[in-house]
Amino acid sequence: MVTTPENTFGAGRRIATAAPSKRDTRLDVLRGLALITIFINHVPGQIFEHLTTKNYGFSDAAEAFVLISGIAVGIAYGSRFRVAAWFETAKKSTKRAFTLYLAHMITTFMTLALFIAGAWLFHRPGLLCEINILPVLTNPQAGIPSLMGLGHQIGYNNILPMYGALMLMIPIILLLEAKSPLLALAVSGSVWLLSGIYEIAPHNTLLEGYWFLNPLSWQFLFTIGIVGMMHVRRGGKLPHHPLLMALAAGYVALSFAWVVGQLWGIGNALASLGLPPVITGFDKTFLSLPRLLHVLALTYLVLNISALSNLLRRPEDNPLVIFGRHSLNIFVAGTILAMIGQVLLYINNGDQVVGPIFVALGIVIQFVYAYHLERKRKLGRAASGTRKAPQTGALQTVSVRADRFRSTDRK
Repeated sequence: MVTTPENTFGAGRRIATAAPSKRDTRLDVLRGLALITIFINHVPGQIFEHLTTKNYGFSDAAEAFVLISGIAVGIAYGSRFRVAAWFETAKKSTKRAFTLYLAHMITTFMTLALFIAGAWLFHRPGLLCEINILPVLTNPQAGIPSLMGLGHQIGYNNILPMYGALMLMIPIILLLEAKSPLLALAVSGSVWLLSGIYEIAPHNTLLEGYWFLNPLSWQFLFTIGIVGMMHVRRGGKLPHHPLLMALAAGYVALSFAWVVGQLWGIGNALASLGLPPVITGFDKTFLSLPRLLHVLALTYLVLNISALSNLLRRPEDNPLVIFGRHSLNIFVAGTILAMIGQVLLYINNGDQVVGPIFVALGIVIQFVYAYHLERKRKLGRAASGTRKAPQTGALQTVSVRADRFRSTDRK
């Protein structure tokens, strides 16, 4: 029995076929939408920011991106994971984590250069006081090592460190999942809860406090994505029940009313009950329960409402699919563009015409870049295909699947 990615997180139907499976483009579409949303939110002070998901519910694009990443890891690593080959998985995930570290260094030092150049060229020294840059500049001997050691993170440059830490956790998550999916969820959930209650997180070195996104908290959402994906790939099904649908829809509606209606006073009343903030609060660092439940409720609705799920299933040449397929490169480009946008808005005093124009232009540039990367990918695959001898039968099927795995693993 083979479960195709066409059904990897739908109703979990079993497909008895040996044909090569197609890529589930819904992941790429959702990842592309998350990347666009993150870019818009990273250029604060312009009108498009008011239209993004963070204004209509407890969670935002970061939660969606991490859950999608967990699902993708379940596809890329999970189906091939063997306890006996644990070390090989550890090497791959460590290599990926190092790639993310290098990408983070690129965006961090590009951000420094852009803000310093903006302050110097436009005589706006106030730029140096933005997004946690000043502690680095006032003490570069400690600041630069802190940046490189991830002990200090510049504002809007804090997703990749958390994501890299999640990559390092993959072998442990998969090992626990191989023993028992419930064990993996129980251990992961316990780490999330204890981290939130006792505020256990990587500490900053230049300033007081923690990493903005605590990997010990966010790993729970990541693990849920991995475990759920592997459950479906084994032929399992996501539960579809009217009561669960009603609960998910009700929670999403409550979240919408809460955020739009600014009902944060209710949260203060809940906090007075004496429960820990990770249960009653809305903190992003420790991924509080309301945020976690919101992204899971949204996901449940999207996967179980056929009209929504089918809407996301786009052809492989769809612009959003291409955009989401090259997620890391697009994220790096989007972060650098967002930092340019922040400098531009600062020197123009938050001009409400300049901001939207720049954001729209930045999205277009990212799509052009995505198409460039896609063209290179296709040329590379074509060149690789011409060097291979013709294959037939079962050998060809195995080769197609191996190519797909390697392609997914590079995302």
